[in-house]
Amino acid sequence: MTLRYASTGRLVTGKVRKHNEDAILIRDDVGLWVVADGMGGHSAGDYASGLLVDRLGQVQRNGNIFDFIEAIEDAVVQVNTDLLCTAAERGVDVIGTTLVLLVHSADFMLCGWVGDSRGYCCEQGCLSLITEDHVHGGIKQDITQFGGGSSVQPAPGAGVLTRAIGAEHDLFIDWVVAGCRPGMRFLLCSDGINKEMSDDEIEVEFKRLQEPEVLADRLIEIGMERRGRDNMAAIVVQLY
Repeated sequence: MTLRYASTGRLVTGKVRKHNEDAILIRDDVGLWVVADGMGGHSAGDYASGLLVDRLGQVQRNGNIFDFIEAIEDAVVQVNTDLLCTAAERGVDVIGTTLVLLVHSADFMLCGWVGDSRGYCCEQGCLSLITEDHVHGGIKQDITQFGGGSSVQPAPGAGVLTRAIGAEHDLFIDWVVAGCRPGMRFLLCSDGINKEMSDDEIEVEFKRLQEPEVLADRLIEIGMERRGRDNMAAIVVQLY
């Protein structure tokens, strides 16, 4: 493939969790980037996210973009089946993970997701959320206002995942097509990032910082300067 991009990824455990259940995969060689967030509060979330990125790390890019997408989907579906079997063997309800991934093509970018890990696109300083959280009530909102201490009462069931890998036998990956133009940048992140930052705040950093490495570092830094309540994972992809 002709490289038309640069990318970087960052992972931190945060200030509350004892271990990291997030995982990332950067495959510049085939144009594939992945963030997985093991389901907190469940057994072996780190196992689930690690298994997912390991399997996607083995997917070969042969044929056209649609063959590649089919191979990715097959790998994710197999991980879903394996996690269901592992949970049954261990006698636990769920061993699961969310997923957000980005695939490069010469003519477009494809973003796929399951759960509440997010994909963003930034072009000419304007940031857009291109995924939609698979949670009860739509877009996930944290009960604490960003950067402050005041709280609001969430609606009953708000923020509960409605889809995850390892949760149900039937798995559906949502896909969205985005542009592929020089100057466009993409962010994949676990919900540890948007627990600490609003979309507006993320956009400010995109406008301020251009280099993927500097931007990814800054997003993690802000999360750690605040409460750092969850594991945080971020991948930034820059198109040229």
